[in-house]
This record gives sequence, C-alpha cells and structure tokens, in this order.
Amino acid sequence: MLHLLTVIAAVEGEESSKTPFYIAGAVLALFAVLISVLGIRRIDSFPSSKGQARGVIGLAGLLVVAAMAAAVISS
Repeated sequence: MLHLLTVIAAVEGEESSKTPFYIAGAVLALFAVLISVLGIRRIDSFPSSKGQARGVIGLAGLLVVAAMAAAVISS
C-alpha cells in the first residue's frame, strides 16, 4: 500500500508537503526522550512487566514505521 501511495504521488507530479514527516519525527523524538527519562528515573522498575515492555517496543516500532512512511510519501 505504501508503494501504491508513492506511485500515486509521483504520477500526480505535485510537490508533496513535508509536514506529516516533521510531525511524525517530532512525535518519535518526544517519545524517545520520554522513555529515556522514565527509564533513568525508574531504573529498577521500568518496565514493570513483560506486557509493559512489549507495549513500549510495539509503540516505538509503530512510531518508527509511521515516520518512515511519512518520509517516503513526502519525498
């Protein structure tokens, strides 16, 4: 689907906005800072469970994919 969106944007020939990429990148950077602060402040208890660890990893992966997709679409 991502490839299809890239092809559609290329066919249209319009200059795409880079705003979605900037937003996705900023959200990813903010998430990384927040997680590092939580990890440093709660070094003994973060993450407190395997479920919380999976959730953090899953959310980080989702944000990375969103930033990459926004970069490809806006390029």
